Amino acid sequence: MAKNKVTGDDRRVGAVKTRSQIKNPLTGTWTKRDDKTGRFTDVKVDPKPFKGVRKSRSSSEVIERSADRFSDLMKRLAKR
Repeated sequence: MAKNKVTGDDRRVGAVKTRSQIKNPLTGTWTKRDDKTGRFTDVKVDPKPFKGVRKSRSSSEVIERSADRFSDLMKRLAKR
């Protein structure tokens, strides 16, 4: 029967909670995204998804939310 090893063995149990990944429809590669900042952090070379990183809803939703955040930021800056 498998069991988790002792702590300190440089292994993660479970998914990374502050990141998500989406599939780029143009290239077919997976892109890792930081949920707190919304920045894209890494792109896989092969078509397989990242291990231990949850998948985002859909790439179009993420792009829409990023565009909305950008437009809100531009409106706030224009008010200054």
